[in-house]
Amino acid sequence: MNNIKVAMSAFPSKICFYGCGNMGSAMLRGWLAAGVSPDSFHVVDPIAENLPAGVAVSRSAQEVQPAFDVLVLGIKPQLLSSLASDIAPLLNPGALVISILAGSTTQTLSKAFPTARIVRLMPNLSASIGKSPLGVFAPNEAALAKTDIAAWLAPLGTVIWIDDEAHMDAVTALAGSGPAFIYRVIDALTKGGEAAGLPQAVAAQLALSMTEGAAILAAAASETPGELAARVTSPGGTTAAGLAVLDADSALDRLMTQTLRAARDRGSELAKGDGT
Repeated sequence: MNNIKVAMSAFPSKICFYGCGNMGSAMLRGWLAAGVSPDSFHVVDPIAENLPAGVAVSRSAQEVQPAFDVLVLGIKPQLLSSLASDIAPLLNPGALVISILAGSTTQTLSKAFPTARIVRLMPNLSASIGKSPLGVFAPNEAALAKTDIAAWLAPLGTVIWIDDEAHMDAVTALAGSGPAFIYRVIDALTKGGEAAGLPQAVAAQLALSMTEGAAILAAAASETPGELAARVTSPGGTTAAGLAVLDADSALDRLMTQTLRAARDRGSELAKGDGT
């Protein structure tokens, strides 16, 4: 769970969430778990439900009186052009806009909010427990805020600065969409365990517990995941037999490459308004 507490003197007095879906809600809950007061947040969202107690909620920008120095932008990327005029009045001059929109570039965001400083952020749902990778790109005009941004985000997970904005679509695919792919792997392991003769409940418990332990060990170990796999593998043993299937014709590598490429490319398409 999240054991990092925010120094209240370093945190913004108020952050506006414009759009607070699954990802925004995960960030919000992660900050609250780190000790940030609910009074520090104001959500603007027409349909958001089950938000934490004490967080101010407005159903439209027109209901909001004050402007903000920090705004987390969490709408669908294809809605940016139509909603920018509603969002702009919420920003004080020089406000920091932290965008979690897939595919929307700083150039596009700066055109929508010309007086704001723009930062792109890609978290995932593990922000709610302080375990998200946090891919962050800050252009030169936002560079002075880097130290503050890192301090604000630290309770949500691991801050990873991205030097080239062109990499952000790949960051979105790996860090943002990646948990869904891992959940599918856990589900596939469960089904494989069933096919090998285990009761479904036992297979599910083993798959989940094994994945948790392997991930924690990989995060703490000095070895690479490849080296850890070698430690588990005895020549001619059970692990070697299973790896021979995964490694045949680089099957797993090719599958993950295709998966991430599809997610990366879709992010670019969504930002252009191609589909929903």
